Amino acid sequence: MASNFNNPPLTDRLPEIPPERMTPEQRRVMDELTSGPRGKIGGPFIPLVRSPELMSRLQKVGEYLRYHNTVGLRNSEFAVLVVARHWSQPIEWAIHRPIAEREGVMPATIDALAEGRRPTTMSDDEAIIYDVLDELRNHKSVSDPTWQRGLSRFGEQGMIDMVAHYGYYSLLAMVMNVSRTALPADKAAELPRMPI
Repeated sequence: MASNFNNPPLTDRLPEIPPERMTPEQRRVMDELTSGPRGKIGGPFIPLVRSPELMSRLQKVGEYLRYHNTVGLRNSEFAVLVVARHWSQPIEWAIHRPIAEREGVMPATIDALAEGRRPTTMSDDEAIIYDVLDELRNHKSVSDPTWQRGLSRFGEQGMIDMVAHYGYYSLLAMVMNVSRTALPADKAAELPRMPI
């Protein structure tokens, strides 16, 4: 049987549920999410609402990682782009690229990530984050020299926050990739899929 992993159909497997068709628990977690700092529903939360308790717990982790982490917003957004590139996840990319640019990540750095290259224009912090997350993906761990660089810059909590970024945004990417979550109408697909 032929695989279509590189060119999946565009059909959204788990599209938005109309409010009148949601269960009371689904409405409760949607209200919980919209009353927080995100303020709106979209991306991974469209498919995740099918598991309301999971969504409720996950969105709290995401709220911490996105708005209260110890590595700073610029570094956090850069980390999300690294993860989005690893998973070829266009929605994460479309949401977080403008935030990363606004926070000071250079467009040349972001463009290199999009092309699947190690950027040569990264800040010192970005280089540490890139190396930690790239080693984590490729080797399922982090080498002692890379660990020490990260620990010296971000401390123990920062290193845990960084690893958690990889795990959390990977989970969201997997959910959207499997669900084939559609890009918002106002977003263009800027992230080409990487070959498998």
